[in-house]
Amino acid sequence: MRAGTSWRTAVQATLHCLTGCAIGEVLGMIIGTAAGLHSGATVVLSIALAFVFGYALTMRGVLKSGLDVRQALKVALAADTVSIAVMEIIDNTVMVAVPGAMDAGLASVLFWAALAFSLALAFVLTVPVNRWLIAKGRGHAVVHAYHH
Repeated sequence: MRAGTSWRTAVQATLHCLTGCAIGEVLGMIIGTAAGLHSGATVVLSIALAFVFGYALTMRGVLKSGLDVRQALKVALAADTVSIAVMEIIDNTVMVAVPGAMDAGLASVLFWAALAFSLALAFVLTVPVNRWLIAKGRGHAVVHAYHH
């Protein structure tokens, strides 16, 4: 394990990743549910938006360091792909597994409680993944060279 690969660093990296994932995930669930999409289509939309927002947040910071868009996208892909994928597998599995959550509707406590629980569980289970990636010089460690 690299020196400086602390749980705190992994938690910070995971919180950063969770921000983008949660924006996309919640937006996808809201749009899919409000539009009456099938659960599968809602999940696909949520995953797509989670990746878009996750990468966009990373790119925003990296672009400020002076990289062009293509280079910033490469950094974002390297930094966030595994973390976002793990989070999306966990939170969408929870949403689909909680009986009635996907069909509960936006005014339902069940919908929002399941979504909040799914994101919290995704965070907890992704922290060790990010710690391992950072220790290997991958994942969020790729972005550190561009932080000011």
